[in-house]
Amino acid sequence: MSDGYKIRDQTLPHFVTATVVDWVDVFTRKSYRDLVIECLVFCIREKALVLYGYVIMSNHLHMVVQSGNGELSDLMRDFKKFTAAKIIEKIKSDPESRREWMLERFKLATESHSRNKKYQFWQYGNHPEEIYSNKFMWSKLDYIHLNPVRAGIVEKASEYIYSSASNYVCDTGLLKIEKADIPIVDVLNLNNFTRYNEY
Repeated sequence: MSDGYKIRDQTLPHFVTATVVDWVDVFTRKSYRDLVIECLVFCIREKALVLYGYVIMSNHLHMVVQSGNGELSDLMRDFKKFTAAKIIEKIKSDPESRREWMLERFKLATESHSRNKKYQFWQYGNHPEEIYSNKFMWSKLDYIHLNPVRAGIVEKASEYIYSSASNYVCDTGLLKIEKADIPIVDVLNLNNFTRYNEY
């Protein structure tokens, strides 16, 4: 992992990304997205995860997270390990037309790393970026929330269920999040106005 992308201050919020190996589109299935939500609920309740924002896309997820007990690296490791095990288990047990193909991809990924026993679900690393200001926080939250809009899945970010955009816009969502301070939007600035209308 590059020195530029390490969690140095375990207590600060970070923008992180978890990507499925080979960009396999696992999360096109609702049941796998729901497993990620369940794991996030558990981490919030039991592991002191502070979640400011998230989005689950077809093959990756972005989050702005913080550890309430100053152990963000451990928290991310445990989250990825647990979700990987649960999703692999579900792929094996539930009806899944892509089962053999996906398991083969996850098995092949272990050949380049001695750490994995049988399957590797997530790519190594989280590409963490420390959140050092409210402005930077919102640049990352906007990036997260507008992912489904850019992908053409929804017209407005708050319409995408597997995202925290609706928490900020409608005060509802699948997960309880810690809302970041909402900045004052200069609607006379065309870029700000366009982004504001995409929520």
